[in-house]
Amino acid sequence: MTTMKSGALRPSRLVWLLPVQTAAMVLLGLWVTRVAATGHGPLALEDRLSRDLATHRSPVGNAVSAGLSLLAGTEGVIAVTLVCVAALLMLPPAPRWAEAVFLGASVAAQSAVFLVVTSIVERPRPDVPRLDGAPPTSSFPSGHVGGAVALYGGLAVLLLMRTRSRRRYLMAGVLLLVPPLVGLSRIYRGMHHPSDVLGALLNGAVTLMVLGSVCLAGRAGAEARARRRTPEGGAAAVPAGRGRSGPAGGLRRTGSVVVVRHPHGCPDELADRVRALLLRHGFTDQRWTSTTADRPCGSLPQECGAGNVDLVVACGGDGTVRVCADAVAGTGIPLVLVPCGTGNLLARNLGLPSDPATALDEALAGGDFGIDVGRIEGDGLPPTRFTVMAGVGFDAAMVRDASPALKDRLGWAAYALAAARHLRDPRMRLTLRLDGGRPIRRRARMVVLGNAGELRAGLDLLPRARPDSGRLEVVLFDPRGAAGWLAAMAHLAARTVRRPAPAPGPGGPVSVAGGSLEYFSAGRIELRFARAQDREADGDSLGGGTRLTAGIEPGALRMRLPRAPGAPAEAAEPGVHDGTSRTAPAAHL
Repeated sequence: MTTMKSGALRPSRLVWLLPVQTAAMVLLGLWVTRVAATGHGPLALEDRLSRDLATHRSPVGNAVSAGLSLLAGTEGVIAVTLVCVAALLMLPPAPRWAEAVFLGASVAAQSAVFLVVTSIVERPRPDVPRLDGAPPTSSFPSGHVGGAVALYGGLAVLLLMRTRSRRRYLMAGVLLLVPPLVGLSRIYRGMHHPSDVLGALLNGAVTLMVLGSVCLAGRAGAEARARRRTPEGGAAAVPAGRGRSGPAGGLRRTGSVVVVRHPHGCPDELADRVRALLLRHGFTDQRWTSTTADRPCGSLPQECGAGNVDLVVACGGDGTVRVCADAVAGTGIPLVLVPCGTGNLLARNLGLPSDPATALDEALAGGDFGIDVGRIEGDGLPPTRFTVMAGVGFDAAMVRDASPALKDRLGWAAYALAAARHLRDPRMRLTLRLDGGRPIRRRARMVVLGNAGELRAGLDLLPRARPDSGRLEVVLFDPRGAAGWLAAMAHLAARTVRRPAPAPGPGGPVSVAGGSLEYFSAGRIELRFARAQDREADGDSLGGGTRLTAGIEPGALRMRLPRAPGAPAEAAEPGVHDGTSRTAPAAHL
């Protein structure tokens, strides 16, 4: 959610979570030790796995596992940490104190928690020949794995949060592979049980979240360049003119542009790049407006009402995009995205580059295409447009409780913390009616509907959804027990590698993952709930209610994009499209 909220948690207050984390790890370790000692349940398989690995060791496996253990050993972690901290402080352009403290403190804090836990929990190591000398500490949790998470996971966090390189995802992915590989090596060498490794992964990950919220402050405010801004937060307008030749070769009139800027998502450096790119594409008449809690899209409605707006640029996340789209939908004014929020789901589903400036540059050189917008209303909820998804239940409660302060510092991980609080929420009793048909009664943990279905990391929640299909896709999410959650997660993970997955067709809904997910498709959707439930749209919390009605406005939003939605990169063709010509959805999803 990208609209601003008053008040924020002081980062220093979150340090108290470390003692809570330590106590939770101690309780988890005592529970694991007790369950393992009974010889029953899933943990009984751990000894068998350790024995099987010990009997199938090989020289190559011994050498590889030894190298990984050395990489995550005490001396190795300390050495790499010192080198990285020194580099952060000494390399140009300036010392990066926050990043250096975050990395060093994460490694130190994880080690402190590890020492406290192992001094209380006394779990014996696997009863197999060990390839390393066993230190006089408990097997739970693995110190090697916890140190690897704090160090290499911390470096991955810094890459993702503090760099804009297109290769940062690849580099971060390599770093994030180190801890699980170290965990496998420790199991292989007979030093730890699998549950010891899982406990260490959890310990290191929570440490990174806590220290990240404390140490990684947001970017500098607007004061550094205040002399270059108007009081509204934008650039002073200059006389309008005609632009340079467009990408098709003819003279292309650029006209005036209104830039809606979320001040937290779009820092000063990015704002300068946006301003320069607009000038390079011929937009000399720029009117900038900043979002506030009371005006989530700034003065955009007034600007559009006054006329003489040829383009709107939304610099922010999905919440900013949603309110901007609500203002320009149906007006014919093109909207262009500068994706710089927490999720950027609309930009992701439209195939825009992840780098905000690159996304703007490519879109300005493209053409205009019509996409659908959803429209929801209900008790206590006036008609509200959305561009990606709307939800009720688990996801809406997660959105409501995600801390703005943590979102600024941890990004998407802040939603994971909020989601953990609602894993045991009761299921909803609901009635679903599609296109005026018969009522369908169900129970579910959440309902998500949308005209775009891809989440972060390629997770495809609504596999049939397209932003220009003229229909809304619906999924009821209702995993039951641990097996249900595992089946649902496995099914969704399979979508990230583009395996075919069933989706609703003319014959009716489709249920997958043992009934944990059920898909529907309709142009109009009516939902009623037995009790009031949280509701959200595009990451903005909309309050609770017992009713939600959703419809679709085909082609209502004109977007300036490098290419048509769903088209391959080489298919980009500048021009103006009204969105009425659509590609039929694939038969298999």
